[in-house]
Amino acid sequence: MGALEVQPVGVIMLSIEDLFVVAVVWGVVIVFSWFFSKYLFTVFTGGKSRLDKFFKPIENFIYTLSGIESTKNMGWKEYFKALFYLNVAQTVIALFILMFQANLPLNPMHYQGMSWSLAFNTVLSFSSNTNLQHYNGETTLSYLSQMSAIQFLQFTSAATGLAAGVAILRGFAGKARTIGNFYFDYVRSLTRVLLPLTFITTLVLIALGIPQSLGGYTLIPTLQKDAYEILYRGPIASLVSIMQLGTNGGGYFGANSAYPLQNPSQVTDFLELGMMMFIPTATLFMFGRMVGDNREGRTLFLAAYAIYGIDLIIAFLPKVHTGRGLEVGYGGAASVFWTVTTTAFTTGSVNASLAAFNPVVIFTGFIGMLIQGAPGGEGIGAMYLIMYVIVTIFLVGLMAGRTPEYLGIKIEGRDVKLAVMAFLTHPIIILVPTVLAFAIGAEKAAGLTTNSIGFTQIFYEFTSSAANNGSDFLGASGNTIFFNVTTGIVMWLGRYLPMLFMLAIADSVAVRKRTPSQGLKTGNISFVVILVVSIFILTVLTFFPFLVLGPILQFLEGFKTSFGGVIFAL
Repeated sequence: MGALEVQPVGVIMLSIEDLFVVAVVWGVVIVFSWFFSKYLFTVFTGGKSRLDKFFKPIENFIYTLSGIESTKNMGWKEYFKALFYLNVAQTVIALFILMFQANLPLNPMHYQGMSWSLAFNTVLSFSSNTNLQHYNGETTLSYLSQMSAIQFLQFTSAATGLAAGVAILRGFAGKARTIGNFYFDYVRSLTRVLLPLTFITTLVLIALGIPQSLGGYTLIPTLQKDAYEILYRGPIASLVSIMQLGTNGGGYFGANSAYPLQNPSQVTDFLELGMMMFIPTATLFMFGRMVGDNREGRTLFLAAYAIYGIDLIIAFLPKVHTGRGLEVGYGGAASVFWTVTTTAFTTGSVNASLAAFNPVVIFTGFIGMLIQGAPGGEGIGAMYLIMYVIVTIFLVGLMAGRTPEYLGIKIEGRDVKLAVMAFLTHPIIILVPTVLAFAIGAEKAAGLTTNSIGFTQIFYEFTSSAANNGSDFLGASGNTIFFNVTTGIVMWLGRYLPMLFMLAIADSVAVRKRTPSQGLKTGNISFVVILVVSIFILTVLTFFPFLVLGPILQFLEGFKTSFGGVIFAL
């Protein structure tokens, strides 16, 4: 990490300039996302494009080489099997690369292979778009591992999430009367979205001072006699590009984007912030284009950004932090902005140590990860928003005594059951291992305590894993067999079970008869308010007891100590 500056409690963190920066980042991202959504719509609906002459031969070659039939419509079972089996195969390949990197090329630092439990955790993490890191990349991974295992899985996991999200949105839009073909969505996510965008942004990041090299690490003499500093260099710019655009979050360095070579200036800081927000925001606008009514896309966008905005307001309310230090290079407000954003979009990258923040900031991070649709990650955020819409419409229908409808589709009991199953997956896979960790004393192996701080850190670890976020307090100290195995399992369950349930719903509604909507209007501001309130109520009712034992109790203890110190001084 870079230089740290200790700021005492009471220092104002938010200024007019900070608010202006937030407004500018939001404004730029929203405008560019709106225009990009038109391109996404063309890509995933098979519309004609001037770029077809370039991309179609590449895609047809991939289909021919792989023996893929990209025009065949798939049911939800076939779609999910294709998605899951491909990810399993990619994960196994990456596992062998990490375990046997000592015997593979592009290892000028002569690093040894990972242990089985750490390699197991790492490949499950990156293949699930989580990017939780129980290691420091700059001192653990060879260049080959960084590129052919880590960056490779960052591309494929982002493409998988985007493809699944598009399939679910396509099913609810109902225009195609199918959820589509996984290989068509997956390949186009790579060739027409992720690869072109990362190529462009990588060049920009290199121009802004982020290294891209295979020249090995070098020793630089310092002012102290016979002392040297290691200059870590590698394929950093390309990794930063896909980790942010793909809402991956896993960095080249253990300190992630708090390390100067990965995030050297305030310009790169705000650029990386915008990159993680870009595709998820455009996906919400694309849904309106798919439905043929931009108001429906606007509903998802406004609900997601309302929750995101509320989190930001709460995070800035204390106007202080704990005094343990934040990054000087970016400033306290920029670090808070990043932390709220990275959890709202379930990216997981960080530009400051989480331990430096007021517990209120950590609380808002929990909210973003527990909701997962505020606005959420690549494709999957839109999926969760649709899940919340189904549950909300069902609850409102019960209160009003009317049959629940969405986009002219009658929401059936099976749809609600599957949506509830998708929702309940999350608390189960978070709360059970959190309790188990303390029951067997696993926190001691990671150097944690059993007080509110230790509870917050372990609760955060499993919340981040289940939400496929990846930001965490533990870092390399989490490299124990218990945390490697349990978080690995939680990451895959949190990734694929909700996806399975939501694909089943989308496939069912895709062919269902549609009539002019007679129920609750979902394209207006009133429904946005209802949806936001419903999401907060569902989340708070489910997780509030654990939040009380963690960040809320931690905040109250700190407040009591600070307040007592003030009284004593008086």
